[in-house]
Amino acid sequence: MARKCFYSFQYKPDNWRVSTIRNIGTVEGNKPASDNDWETVTGGGDSKIKEWIEDQMKGRTCTVILAGSNTADRKWINYEIKESWDKGKGVLVIFIHKIKNSKGDQSSKGGNPLYYVTHGPSGKRLSTIAKAYDPPRETSKGAYSYIEDNIEDWIEDAIKIRNAND
Repeated sequence: MARKCFYSFQYKPDNWRVSTIRNIGTVEGNKPASDNDWETVTGGGDSKIKEWIEDQMKGRTCTVILAGSNTADRKWINYEIKESWDKGKGVLVIFIHKIKNSKGDQSSKGGNPLYYVTHGPSGKRLSTIAKAYDPPRETSKGAYSYIEDNIEDWIEDAIKIRNAND
């Protein structure tokens, strides 16, 4: 049975790469917002964005952060990670910089988005609890295949890690 996941990512530079990963098909993901939908949501201010995120996360068991070169430490990415963790969802990062964009280009690896979000009274970084995966393949096809072969296990591990850290 495919897990229902929320995908977190930076839209503009990574939408093509994200679509590629989402097409793997072994994981049921939330419906992506189109450019026009996202403009409508963001035009409503922070409260409208939070409402949209909340609605997208309903019924999801895990949040998969698809990290490109500039995903880490972005306001709404951090918010989505924090909300996911606080609501008991598994959280994991998959670096997608090796997946080609619409022009056939790879990008540079960015920072780990989990590093910028803390948990609990001690302020422990989620990067010390949850996992981030960087496919050890150099080609886009190789990185895609590696993600395809492992994403289901990574999601299950993320859910187990979250459940063990209540």
